[in-house]
Amino acid sequence: PGVLWVAALLASMLSLSRLFESDYQDGSLEQMSLSAAPLSWLVVAKLCAHWLISGLPLVLLSPLLGLQFALEPEALFMLGLTLLIGTPVLSLIGAIGAALTLGVRGGGVLQSLLLLPLYVPVLVFGAGAVQALESGVGAQAHVSILLAMLLPALFFSPWACSVGLRIALE
Repeated sequence: PGVLWVAALLASMLSLSRLFESDYQDGSLEQMSLSAAPLSWLVVAKLCAHWLISGLPLVLLSPLLGLQFALEPEALFMLGLTLLIGTPVLSLIGAIGAALTLGVRGGGVLQSLLLLPLYVPVLVFGAGAVQALESGVGAQAHVSILLAMLLPALFFSPWACSVGLRIALE
């Protein structure tokens, strides 16, 4: 499970630097900020697209990849469930870092330094849920904590991204 979570982390981080960069370079980010639609709604659309490209394929392939590591059927289900809950958290938190480092020289390194400490709890509880289930302890607490990370991230991330993008445009 830890290997698949690290793969989810890498898939998310590799694509974050390009999340807003092309829109910033060609000026369409300025047009988005001036449009009638709120910028946070447009950020939500970009975040959904980012998760569909980087997170969803790993969630769909997790049962196959889990079989490669000889996981039990219950553990495969838990792995898929935790990836389904955790990969959006990785995208939402990462988008805040991408918005804050937009236009900064060497932003990729700064982005990694900002985001890795925030990603560690998601990885620990995501992989820990599968390990707890395999050891017979139960994974409900881990899943609850992942959900507790997802809900505030869903609420605050579009707002924080839009503020970061407006700062980058100034």
